[in-house]
Amino acid sequence: MTVFSIVLQSLLIFYYVFSGSAKIAGVKYWADIFNNLRIPQWFRVVTGIVQLVGAVVLVWGYWTADVIAWGAIWLGITMVGALLAHLRVKDSVGKTMPPVVFLLLIIVLTIMNAGGLSV
Repeated sequence: MTVFSIVLQSLLIFYYVFSGSAKIAGVKYWADIFNNLRIPQWFRVVTGIVQLVGAVVLVWGYWTADVIAWGAIWLGITMVGALLAHLRVKDSVGKTMPPVVFLLLIIVLTIMNAGGLSV
């Protein structure tokens, strides 16, 4: 694993722990986003749990590098869903860019750690 990969992994862990916890806690910011996207609030909680699970897998990757790509794919699927949700309601570019940026970062992390994708 390269230093860049570890730094990227760490930044993504930080973001998804923060974001997932805030979704589960029902922080107004996330509740408003889910209302704007016309997605039920119970799904906000599910999304938060999914993000925390992905972050845990990335943390596990510090000891078992083979799981990093799997955790990144798991989180990438959530970002594809977020992107589609923003496109469905025709959100502005500014509101649609965060899932795009995180998806790109996740793709980079996945490619850097693709050696662990053997089934």
